[in-house]
Amino acid sequence: MQFSEFQLLVVLSSELNMRKASERLFVTQPALSQRLQTIEKAWNTKIFIRSQKGLTPTPAGEKIIDFAKEVVEKEEKIREQLQGLNQEVHGTLKIACASIIGQNWLPKVLKKYVNKYPHAKISLITGWSSEILKNLYDDTVHIGIIRGKPDWKGAKHHLLTDTMYMVDKEIQKIEQVWETDRPFIQFKSDSTYYQEIQEWWHRTFQSTPRRTIVVDQIETCKQMTLNGIGYAILPSVTLNDEETKNIYKIPLMNENNEPMKRDTWLVGYDYAFDLKQVQAFVEMIKENIDTF
Repeated sequence: MQFSEFQLLVVLSSELNMRKASERLFVTQPALSQRLQTIEKAWNTKIFIRSQKGLTPTPAGEKIIDFAKEVVEKEEKIREQLQGLNQEVHGTLKIACASIIGQNWLPKVLKKYVNKYPHAKISLITGWSSEILKNLYDDTVHIGIIRGKPDWKGAKHHLLTDTMYMVDKEIQKIEQVWETDRPFIQFKSDSTYYQEIQEWWHRTFQSTPRRTIVVDQIETCKQMTLNGIGYAILPSVTLNDEETKNIYKIPLMNENNEPMKRDTWLVGYDYAFDLKQVQAFVEMIKENIDTF
């Protein structure tokens, strides 16, 4: 890249000699003199006084030279930072995440991510999977973490599979639901999750629950269940061993008598996975998936 007017002034102020400055800048003295005249004309003032002893900055020239030095220093810092971008993970990782994963799985992942990449920033939106897809379509996030079977045509990476459980402090077998007056505690969720649970319930009991409590958050549902208010159906990703050591967990079975499971996916447009901060996030998950 050709040296800038600011670099020219900094070199001249350092050498205070046209010959030495021209050698440093790899230009001829006449060419350097012409560039200086053009700069002085642009500023509409003399920057240097020329004499047989060399160059002497004018009072106005000193102010212009100080400004030139600031610009050159800032440019050098920016260039260093840009070089660092090729070696370190910078920028903002923009994630939209299903609330269940955002509450239970993602915090541990992000903790490792920010510790490993301290220069990276995190932008996070949580909500239902349908809302995550909308954020992706609107291009307001880089990647989405979605539950179930996402209708997504772009890049898709499987993150985890968890099992569905009926959870209660009293009910030990599914058949005991027929005998209890305890309420079925439900939480509001996206349509696919709700449909899966409804289909299982009607396939298993051919009737509706006797009593229900509906809350807006899965965490509220879980805490009410842990405190013995009723029973709930919860994914294993929300249940840690310490919290659930005093409750019963009964796996839900599908029509093939296999445990009902629910997948979690990392999705996004192809270009997003080319971003260094996204690549680092994906690689870290792959390396640590068994520890989360």
